[in-house]
Parts: sequence; structure tokens; C-alpha cells
Amino acid sequence: MSTPVVDKSRRNDRLAAWLIKAAGLMVIVAVIGILLLIARVALPLFFAPGAERLAQVPTELQDAVVVEQGAARQTRELGETGSISVELLPGNQLAVQRSSKQIDLLGNEKVSEQRYQLTDRLPGPISVFWLGRKGQNLYAGTGNGWLVRWDLSGDDQGRLVETVEAFTDHRRITALTTVLGDTSLAVGDAKGEITTWMPVTTPGKGEDKQLTLVHQLPKSTGPVQLLLASPRDKSLAAIDSQGTIRLVHMTTERLLLTLVAGMPVKTAVFADRGRQLLVTADNGQQAAWKLSIPHPEISFSTLFGKVWYEGYNKPEYVWQSSAATDDFEPKLSLVPLIFGTFKATLFAMLFAVPLALLGAVYTSQFMAPALKGRVKPAVEIMAAVPSVVVGFLAGLWLAPLMDKHLLGLFLATVMVPAMLLAAIVAWRPLAEQTRIGRSLKGYEFLGLLPVVLLGLWLSGQLAVPLEASLFGGDLKQWLYSILGVRYDQRNSIVIAIALGFAVIPIIFTIAEDALSNVPRNLSAASLALGASRWQTAWRVVLPSALPGVFSAIMIGFGRAVGETMIVLMATGNTPITSWSLFNGLRSLAANIAVEIPEAPLGGTLYRTLFLSAVLLFVLTFIINTAAELLRQRFRKKYGRY
Repeated sequence: MSTPVVDKSRRNDRLAAWLIKAAGLMVIVAVIGILLLIARVALPLFFAPGAERLAQVPTELQDAVVVEQGAARQTRELGETGSISVELLPGNQLAVQRSSKQIDLLGNEKVSEQRYQLTDRLPGPISVFWLGRKGQNLYAGTGNGWLVRWDLSGDDQGRLVETVEAFTDHRRITALTTVLGDTSLAVGDAKGEITTWMPVTTPGKGEDKQLTLVHQLPKSTGPVQLLLASPRDKSLAAIDSQGTIRLVHMTTERLLLTLVAGMPVKTAVFADRGRQLLVTADNGQQAAWKLSIPHPEISFSTLFGKVWYEGYNKPEYVWQSSAATDDFEPKLSLVPLIFGTFKATLFAMLFAVPLALLGAVYTSQFMAPALKGRVKPAVEIMAAVPSVVVGFLAGLWLAPLMDKHLLGLFLATVMVPAMLLAAIVAWRPLAEQTRIGRSLKGYEFLGLLPVVLLGLWLSGQLAVPLEASLFGGDLKQWLYSILGVRYDQRNSIVIAIALGFAVIPIIFTIAEDALSNVPRNLSAASLALGASRWQTAWRVVLPSALPGVFSAIMIGFGRAVGETMIVLMATGNTPITSWSLFNGLRSLAANIAVEIPEAPLGGTLYRTLFLSAVLLFVLTFIINTAAELLRQRFRKKYGRY
């Protein structure tokens, strides 16, 4: 070959190598840039809160101080229906006065008054009391550490619901308030401890819920003199006798801020939807702060740990980003989403990997070359089917079909493999001894298609009488009544089949290429030594191609982890942590697609969704890195194909 041609080829090789390296570096830079972008949006979730003391108290706040702990009388307006007030009387008794407004048919307003005393015997002297903002519950704390609750929601006199020994050391309860939503009760005591209590259903205690200690908040430096609930979230301001203010969050149990008023505080109020705090001393001196606490409800414990939320009987992993009420607390645990991601991926891989790998082995080692040239492109075309089409068919066609023939599906998973195995055993003596057997060599699977169809038909025929005789005619109802398992139409079985259908072409194609690239001299040597075709495929070809086969599985795994539309459309998107095949799930990717259109820009939900994207990115990176390390080990041990 002439020197100019060689030089030109070398220059082209160097140019191609440079372009490949440059493209690879650009891909790495782009991936890192994407990660930094989404991480930049998510990081403010964990920024420390701040506060700025205002040099001058705003005019609109000067007359707004309304919360004073230890007041002898408390009143709550009940809207247009009237008001209710509670007064502490001498003799350790509480008097309730209710004012009701009614409008007759002529439009005349009639006001009625009702006054009564709560004469129940109490476990100690009342040190502080609190009337719920909705006027339905009255709480009292005693000087010897007891909590008392009355129900004032009825038209008759108030009903004593319970008395609870809050502190066994009989410390004095010094402050009470209900947190936003009027469900949880915050309690401050003489030792500076702050606890929150919530009505919880207790077995054997009747219909009434019992006050239960739920959260132990960061301790104050001295006796808690005043508790103030934020009108924005589940935060509290705890003020001690020295004027130190500790802002804490009930659910996360976080200490958000510590402020020093420099004077004994008598009254306090939140303003501007919890963004400002104003306190007043006995001498009228005031101090105000502008608060910056954008995401108080977020912590590592709420994102990845069990949390005891209002309305729940125990700590749980919960994702619920919105509700119909203004006092709703977002529940943003990522655990159900991570669990749903792995559950969907695991079930899909259990469905797809055996079919794809066995199909790849048969196609590469047993199928006739002419038929292989048609089957392999047909399977590869399956990968071109859009995910939204697969999800649409799974949700609107497969799920109702499975709901109607559930027992038939279970029978088919047993009957079809059994009939295939029986057909293979019966065919083996005929394969080499008959003319038709020799003519079908390489086309054996065509003869098994009728067996598969027969197995499916028999499963459907047997399902009806078996369901009637064994399950009372309704398998789904039997599952719920006997086993306590609820069946959802869009469940994990649907996801396994639909997502597996999307993954099979990828695994099949890469695995078949790896198996076909094993040199023929290896298989020929095995056959020459007397091994059967199946022994050769299993003992020689598959170990040699194991690195490529493993790569195919991991690429399919990554495809399943990041899938969005199929999971979104084929499941009920229920963020629960259950391994049941009959329940739905919600994955990280599907959750982002569902929630991001409604997430306020820069809000807690918005940034949490970006955090879940970072988490998904990190998970796939770790999995792919581990898979590559394993692939390299397999390649050193078994071969290079």
C-alpha cells in the first residue's frame, strides 16, 4: 500500500479517535450539568432558616397581639352562628357560655345564650386551659401534670372525654395551644419540655380517641411561659420566662430558630401568614422579627423515615402532597416512591428476563438461520413501540381483561409450561427418528405454538368451574374475605407484563448478539466431544457470553427503573409499601410526571420532586457502576464476548 494512503488512513484514525473522545467528554459534561441543575433546585430544602430583627415594629402589628397564656377567659368566634367562651372560676371550675344566632323565616335574627359550669371532678388544680379554635374541644392542664379534655361540640352541656396523666413526676403544665388544624395539642411544662399530643384510636377504649404523646420537641432553656402556633404550618413558638423564643416544628421535631427578646414576654402573635413574629412585654415594650423558614416540614427523617402524622394511629411512610383543606400538612416521604420503583422493576424483570434470555439462547443456538433472520428483526421492532401506547393498552385493555379472567391467568402460568414440557418430552424420541422431526429441525417452536394456544384455552375453560366450586364464584372477593388481600384492577401484575414487554426487546437483542458472537469453534469442539446441543449452549456458549448477557440484563434494568408512561398509565399510582401482586404502586419517575404540573414554582413540593429526580439519578448511577464492575469481573473469568 502506498505511503500517502497509509498516512491518510492514520490521520483519519486519529481524527476519529479525537472526535470520539471529545463526544464522550461532552456527554460526561452534559450529564454532570444536568445533575448539578436538578441538585441546585433541590438543595434549598436543607438550608438553615433565618430571622431578621426589625428595628421598628410595623404599624399594622402594634395592635395585633392577641395570644396571652394564662388568661382567665378565652373566646372563639364560630362565624355567623355565634361564639363560645370559657372562663376559669374560683374553686377549680370552668364556666362555658355559648351564644347562638338563628334567623327565622321572616329574616329576623334571634340570639340565644347558654351558660353552664363543668363540675367534673379533676385530678388537680387547673394551671392553664385552652379552648380549641373551632370551639369543639376544651383542654386543661393541671399543676400536678394531668391533661383534661372536654367535648363541647354537642348542644347539651360539655362532656368530659378523658383525663390523662401526662407526666409521672407531676410537673406543672404551664402552657397549652392547639397546632394548625386544631387536632394536635402542644404542651409546655415547668421543666421546659415541649410535647405534642394527638387523639389516637385505642383498641378497647370505645369510640372516643385517646390523647397520646406523639412528638417530643426540642427542650426550652427554662419553664415554658407561652406557646404560639403558626397560622401557616405545624410550627410552634415556645417562649420561656427569660424571653428566649424557640421556633420548633411539630412533625419533624426540628429546632428551627432561637430568638432572644431580651425581656420577659407577656403576649405574642404571628403575622403575615407566619412570616413575622411580634412579642410584647408587661411594660408595653415590643420586638418583631421577619422570619425566613421556607421548608420547615422537610428533614431527612420525614423524607426517609416513618413519621407519625395527624389522623394516623402509628408512624408510617406516607406520600400525600395535597388535600382539600387549608390546614393540610403535606406528607412527602420518598420511601413509598423508592419502594414502588424497585417493586415495578423487580416484577418486570422477573417476567422479562427468563423470556428474553431463553428466547436469545434458542434463537442464537437452535433456530434455523433463515427463520432467525425474520424473528430477530421482528422482536427488535417491539422496542420501537412508544411507551404511551404500551401503557394505554395495559391500562384500558389488559387490566380489565385480567380482572375478568384472573383465575384463568393463574392456571395458565402453571398449565402452559406443564404442557410445553410434556410436548417436548414426547417430541424428543421423534426428533431424529422420523422424517417430519428432521424436517422441523430449527423450526421446533412452530410446532409448540398450538400447544401454547391449547394451554390458554384449557385454562380459560377450567377457570369458571374451579372459581365456582373453590372460591364461591368470585376469586377477588375470596381474596379479600379470607386472606384480607384487596384486589386493584391496575396492579403489579399488569405492570410486570406491560413493563416486561417494553424491556424484553432490549435484553433479547443484546443477549442474542453476545451469544452469537461466541466463536463457532468452541461450540463445534463441544459437540465433537459428544455434548448435546443444549449442553453446549448451557455449559460452553452461555458462560463465554456471560459479560454481554449481564450487560443486557442491566441495560434492561435501567430501562425499567426510568420508565414513566407505562407505570403512570398501567397502575393506580397509589404510593403504598406493599409487596402484594394485587396492589398498585407509584414510582419516582411516574410521581414526577404526576406532580410537577401542579407544583408551585420554588415551593416545597417543587423542590422535593427535583430531589426525587436527583435520587433517581444517583440510584441508576450506582446500579450501573456496580453492574459494570461485575461485568468486568465476569469478562475476566468467563471470556470476552
